[in-house]
Amino acid sequence: MTLELEPVAAVTLFGDNIDKARAFTQALAEQGEERGLIGPLELPRLWTRHILNSAITAPLFSGRVGDVGSGAGLPGLVLAIARPDVEWVLIEPMERRVNWLNEQVEALELSNVTVFRGRGEEWPEGPVLDAVTARAVSALRTLIPFTAPLVRDGGEIIFLKGASVQNEIDAAEKVIRKYKISDISVSVLGEGVLDESTRVFRGVVRG
Repeated sequence: MTLELEPVAAVTLFGDNIDKARAFTQALAEQGEERGLIGPLELPRLWTRHILNSAITAPLFSGRVGDVGSGAGLPGLVLAIARPDVEWVLIEPMERRVNWLNEQVEALELSNVTVFRGRGEEWPEGPVLDAVTARAVSALRTLIPFTAPLVRDGGEIIFLKGASVQNEIDAAEKVIRKYKISDISVSVLGEGVLDESTRVFRGVVRG
């Protein structure tokens, strides 16, 4: 399978950082399947479904942000390329994925990224992050308990979600209450810009 041609929207979303986005996408295309980062069918939709799907959310972040379960660097590395003014912490427990993330941080010269090897529950600094994000990690009722505790009072959880996000919200009602998540919203980003729009769940963490 061949890598999807770069969509026109890529330059718009990455601006001056498009070359780094291209380099990361090429590296993921060349090594991703072999290293267990992406599935064998992803190359023809790598830009559309993964890179731009992550990048469209870049304006939502500021300060110091954690990406829990960063995996291949989706969305964390993509967002770090798009937003060099934001400090990113990529939180990932698997050694081979951590190795990949560190290699890419070095190759792309991303001075705004640190990689923490561990699970969200093992984060040692406490509730200090301005926001936490995650993409394709787990349902809200299991995701919130190990992400919300990383966020400062008044910070945000910002998750990239699928079409069933409302069902996830309904199923997570007790967890949302327990972790004092307020101002919940779901936005659809990228309509008219991307072939596949991105659904984003947002909530404010009250300590």
